[in-house]
This record gives sequence, C-alpha cells and structure tokens, in this order.
Amino acid sequence: MTKLSAEAYAIVEGRHADPFHYLGVHTEGGKTVVRAFLPDASKVEAVGEHGDVASLSRIHDAGLFAGSLPNGSRRYQLRAQYGDNVVQLDDPYRFSPVLSDFDLYLLGEGTDQRLYDKLGAHPMTLDGIDGVAFVVFAPNARRVSVVGDFNLWDARRHPMRRRGVGYWELFIPRASVGDHYKFDMIGSQGQHLPLKSDPLAFYAEVRPKTASIVFDETTLPRPRAAPSGINTLDAPMSIYEVHLGSWRRKGNNEWLSYRDLAEQLPAYARDLGFTHVEFLPVSEHPFDGSWGYQPTGLFAPTSRFGTADQFRALVDAFHSAGIGVLLDWVPGHFPTDPHGLAYFDGTHLYEHADPRQGRHQDWDTLIYNYGRREIANFLLANAMYWLKEFHIDGLRVDAVASMLYLDYSRRAGEWIPNRFGGRENIDAVHFLRRLNDLVHERAPGAITIAEESTAWPMV
Repeated sequence: MTKLSAEAYAIVEGRHADPFHYLGVHTEGGKTVVRAFLPDASKVEAVGEHGDVASLSRIHDAGLFAGSLPNGSRRYQLRAQYGDNVVQLDDPYRFSPVLSDFDLYLLGEGTDQRLYDKLGAHPMTLDGIDGVAFVVFAPNARRVSVVGDFNLWDARRHPMRRRGVGYWELFIPRASVGDHYKFDMIGSQGQHLPLKSDPLAFYAEVRPKTASIVFDETTLPRPRAAPSGINTLDAPMSIYEVHLGSWRRKGNNEWLSYRDLAEQLPAYARDLGFTHVEFLPVSEHPFDGSWGYQPTGLFAPTSRFGTADQFRALVDAFHSAGIGVLLDWVPGHFPTDPHGLAYFDGTHLYEHADPRQGRHQDWDTLIYNYGRREIANFLLANAMYWLKEFHIDGLRVDAVASMLYLDYSRRAGEWIPNRFGGRENIDAVHFLRRLNDLVHERAPGAITIAEESTAWPMV
C-alpha cells in the first residue's frame, strides 16, 4: 500500500476541513484522478458517462479508494461492492457548489430575508440527480459533516464544503424527504461537539428525540389570506389566546392534532365573537412545560400536533371562518439544550459570550446577539417566514422588556452598559425597528404587537 498524504489521513479520520480538495475528480499529472471514501466497501469502480469503467485501488483499509478515469471524463458514478451486494451511486464530491456568489454576498451582508430558501435541508435536482442540499452557518467550526439515515450517522462519510465566511454545504445524492439528520462538528479548539439539530429545519422529531427531518415545504399550498381589512386601524379586534396543547384533549389525555384543531377551534372562536386567535408559540421546543416559550427550532411548527402542511391547513381554516391568526414569536431568548443553538459551532455564535449580556437570570436561557448581522438576519428571516409562507396575520413579540434593557432583572455589577453608558440595549432597539420596517414593507396588512411591561416610549 502506497504512502498516504496528510490529507488522506484527515479524510479517513473524519477531520478534513476541505474534502473537495481531495475527494472527487481532479486533474493531476495530466490524468483524471478519482478518489472516494466508502467505508465497508470491498471493491469500487468508477463508471464514466460513456460507460467506460476504471477500477479504483484501495489505498487505506478504512475504505479510501483512488484511480484514474479513462478518457478524461469528469461525470461519473461509483459502483461499490458491499458483501454480495453491488450498488451504483453518485459521488457527492463531483457536484458544483449549492450557494452562488450572490447568495454568499447577501448572507454575509445580513440582508437575505429569505435565507430559509438557502440554508437548511432542501430537496432538489442537481445535474440531473435527485438529492438534498444541506447548508449550515458555522463560521468557527474546523469541520462540519452532515449525518443521518442516509449514511449510518457516520461523520466520516459526508464532510461538508466551507463557503464564504463560514457557510458549510453539501449536496447528497439520493437523500430524500423524510430522512432524519443532524450536523456533526469539530469546534474551534478541536473539540468534538454534541450533534446539532438544524437551525433552519422545517420539521423535527417529537421530543425527547431531537433530530431534524428533511421536509419539502415548497410543494405545500399556502393558506388563503385572511379576510380583507381584518387588521385595519378602524376594525374591531377581540383576541382569543390559546395554547394548542391545552385547549382540549381527546381519548387518553392526548393532544388534539392540527387537523383536530382545524375542525373544532375556528368555529368555537367565531361563535364566541372573536376576530382573531393568538397561538402561544408553535415553533419546535424540547420542553412541554415551557408552552413553547423556549424554542429550539424557529422554522419548524412543532411536531407534537402534526406536520407543517397540517399547520398551514389550520391557519387556512381560521381564515375561512373570517378569523385572523396571530402568533406569539420568541426572538428574545433560547434554551441551553446541547442539540440547539447554544455554543453552536464551539463558540458563542448565536448568544453573547459574556453571561452579563448573554444569559437571562430569571429563565436560565441565552440571549441572542442582535449586534451580529447574521444572527439578526436569521431572526428577521424567521419573522418573514411565518408571515409570508403561512399567511400569519401578526406577530406578538414576546418579552420585549427583557430585550430593551441591559439591566433587565439584574443587580448592579451584573450587566454591561451600552457605549453611551446607558441601560438601553441599542442593538435590540435597532433589531425591533428593522422588524417593523420589514413587516410594513414585505407583509403589508400584518401587524406587530409588543409584550412590553415598562414605560419605554413609543414601543
């Protein structure tokens, strides 16, 4: 067996930060060379687009193969033998990047209010091959792999490509809707982090399980819009606030599903004379007792009651009944669960590093860093996601007082003043102003409501 390079060892040990530099097809010494890492395969061949076949040599017992592809072909498939089975598969490392340079520009600028179309898991066809594109923001990670049902949850098999300031991406052929997945990362100090759920997942396992699930939300019909004028300043407003898991139960104390709720709740609210319903937070959350106020999956309607398409049908049922739908939205804090946003890439990415800024004393939760443009963009895009994709008619922003004041529920010495020496959180104020501007510009007719318990003027 030939002497291997440091890159080869990095691949088989699952720590290569740029797998496309080594794996896939390359021109070296005038030859077209293919390298593939297929653990457990006993034999691997590369099959060119014109049917030409090249046997790849095993260059490491862990499953690293390499060889020359005849005729200079750069489109190929891999034919691998596992025991008595022979499988033909597409190599993820022969495909072009998923994100465009313009995508990276907008993401880096923090102005892509539809970043949910790019980040996360998106079923697509690339170069004529069906699969799923995975993209995650982890700028301080040394290596990121996607693990899931499609690769035996083995982080060595699908290390991702780093793009821009730290967006990691990989198109995995034949991954599909319904696959469970997470991200496996090596942090900035070389530490192996807990598996992370996808911050942009559209669907997740029911607690206590925490995997994200590939879901194609582009195929779903949007709910019809609410009756015209329901949010105008001269229209009456009477709001029925409801926690979907507590309103009624069925059978053996089971939750009503989104479908059950669609059949019962709109008529109930209409008959009582309410013009609007306000859902306590529906974003995915790990703890039932939080009532949704400690979310880990902001883009995923909780799986407790069904799927995203069923939640859309619930919104549609309210609109059909002439009732507007408001949503409790929680951009003020998030829980410390290890599969979530906390210490996401081995650094304090979503939260402030200093606990005097980054940790809520009352709730033992973490506070978003509104001054980081990528994080502010993440939250603003989430607001627009609910308003645009689900036709939600308004957002009731939770715990605004805790966002506005740096000394919220803190004693002297337990908080850091702003650059002017004051107690106001200038970054949070700017974030809320941007939120209101975007709602008025991009979702005309929708409203924002602040849960604000102090005397801050003109909230």
